[in-house]
Amino acid sequence: MDKLDNKLTSTFEGRVVRKDLLHRIKKGTNVPTFVLEFLLARYCASEDPAEIQAGMEAVLATLQDNYVRPDEANAAQSKVATKGKHRFIDKVHVRYIEKEKRHWAALENFNSQRIAISERFYKDNDRLLEGGIWAEVTLAYNNLDQDNYAFLIEDLMPIQLSRFDFERYGEGRQEFTRDEWLDVILRSVGLEPAKLTKRMKFHYIARLAPLVEANFNFIELGPRGTGKSYFFSEFSPYATLISGGQATKSTLFYNNARNKVGLVGFWDTVAFDEVAGIKIKDADTIQIMKDYMANGRFSRGVEVIADASMSFVGNIDQSIEQLVYSTDYDLFMPLPKEFDLAILDRFTYYLPGWEMPKNSSEFLTDQYGFITDYLAEAFHYQLKHSNRYEEVNKRIKLGSSVEGRDEKGIKKTVCAFLKILHPVGEPSNEEFDEYVAYAIEGRRRVKEQMNKRKPDDEFARINLSFIDRDGQEVVVFCPESKNAQATQRPIRKELDGTTTPSSGTSKKQPVEDAVVKESVSEEVMCAGSASPAVELSLPEELEPKEQHYTILYGDTGYSYESIIGPYLKAAKTITVEDPYIRINYQLQNFVRFCEAVVKLSSIQQINLITSCDDNTNVSDMKERLQELKESLMEIDVILDIKIRPNMHDREIRLDNGWVIKIGRGLDFYQKPNGWFEIGANDLALRKCLETKVDIFKDGKVSQT
Repeated sequence: MDKLDNKLTSTFEGRVVRKDLLHRIKKGTNVPTFVLEFLLARYCASEDPAEIQAGMEAVLATLQDNYVRPDEANAAQSKVATKGKHRFIDKVHVRYIEKEKRHWAALENFNSQRIAISERFYKDNDRLLEGGIWAEVTLAYNNLDQDNYAFLIEDLMPIQLSRFDFERYGEGRQEFTRDEWLDVILRSVGLEPAKLTKRMKFHYIARLAPLVEANFNFIELGPRGTGKSYFFSEFSPYATLISGGQATKSTLFYNNARNKVGLVGFWDTVAFDEVAGIKIKDADTIQIMKDYMANGRFSRGVEVIADASMSFVGNIDQSIEQLVYSTDYDLFMPLPKEFDLAILDRFTYYLPGWEMPKNSSEFLTDQYGFITDYLAEAFHYQLKHSNRYEEVNKRIKLGSSVEGRDEKGIKKTVCAFLKILHPVGEPSNEEFDEYVAYAIEGRRRVKEQMNKRKPDDEFARINLSFIDRDGQEVVVFCPESKNAQATQRPIRKELDGTTTPSSGTSKKQPVEDAVVKESVSEEVMCAGSASPAVELSLPEELEPKEQHYTILYGDTGYSYESIIGPYLKAAKTITVEDPYIRINYQLQNFVRFCEAVVKLSSIQQINLITSCDDNTNVSDMKERLQELKESLMEIDVILDIKIRPNMHDREIRLDNGWVIKIGRGLDFYQKPNGWFEIGANDLALRKCLETKVDIFKDGKVSQT
């Protein structure tokens, strides 16, 4: 236990658990996180390794004997009937049946809707009547023939909190500094803050924003495997995750046939996983979504007001550099075509998912954090009962480029950060400025992409700013697009066919001493020294960065375009050394590689240095390479081929100085099971073999 563990366990005794125990047991079970943490807190409340091991065995035994699985409901009922009583872990609901004038309980996986329950249980546990709670339940068998039920609840001990004391939570928060509390929150979701930069910590806090701020419209797009959907599927019992499929107005908003409110009326957060796969059947759904995202209300014969936030998470297969430097594409590219500018304009915050690390045990914590259900209750309470908007409104000062929806989005993001990091009390001026700068960046990311899509200058005022604690105007940039001309000054097509750059960023800021800053410094989020008046012309584009990473077995999302694309700028010649460009599928990979090079660059010559062995059909190999050479000649690209014996090195060299080493060469994809499965043709969707990738300049690998 470190200093933070000691403070947390003493301040919130009985509300914390060691998170590494959860990671160890979670992998082999399909049980909600808060159920596991309840059992761990009971059996593993020790620092002694032997006691912990015994406790872990007790948890597994308890799950084996008491956890009800849906496909074992009949066996569970038989067990109660045979033994007379048995204790289960399950979710318990209680409903009042008006015709019978009595209450009945139901267990979610026990498959019985008529379980007798004593009044004392649902009077002591309010939430039994309001959606149900997970609990340890002792069920007894009823032998009396005159009763119309077979089972009754003899005892019930809640696993989830039946009541939440926000005042006590707020008092405990006062014992911690802001940075300590930030680390407590991160450990509570299973992450070790010592492994994360300050910017990365803020990203994880932003993922929690829809759970704590009502009507918060959140979007995160990025690579696969970064845990985008975890916060909505595992962390909070008040969030629901829709995985692709149909998004209908009846399901989401209101069912006229049943006169029943949809998901937005029952959950704090409605999240859409794999947002690119959402199928929207009619225009009404989009129109209602626009109304709801704008002000938390809509009308379908009746006026409905709800608090649920909407979150959209999905994958980006292209490299971010390609998208921000492209004149034709933008960072909203994966969204369904039905998501027009009116929908995009309603997004409060766009989290840059491409900055998030891949899920790895390296980032998991083995220290103490809040029991998940306790923290989720704190967030739920604040979403329903706490409003920090007026507090933010009085304190924040925004620049003249911030328009109506920009202002609302920025303020809601700051409100969410205050609720999570300062549930009581106020942040310092420096901390408040950090939140404002971070909030502006997320809203600017939305506005920049809309400005690229719109053929006129409606959204051209992208230089969002605020007045900092020193009274200076700070213009906030997004790091990925700060130097991208295609994003900062997108091309406008005139009616006569001519093109002109957007005028939005060519003017001086209205405040003469505006300070242009990236809000994303890892050391200091938004601090900076004063500077003289700044002309907002774009600086020269930065070179792409050196990279060293591992593609894991089974990963997808890696294509030749995404790996080499950012490094092709200004290159005229590319040399591929790979001894295994011999047989058909290897030659096909090389053809795809050449297609990527031709599509993304102005390369004039491709040099291939490869090898063969005694088993190689050299004549076939040369014939296929000659076909490729002739086809490249038709588009004025020279292919030079050299076949050398006994070569082993694999690397790609560009005449602009960049070197790309892929451990397996071009052949790092798994073979598809058949040619009629996803990934057979699009390599970005095909599963990979494990390989290391090193990208550096001038042949020198830096020590990282």
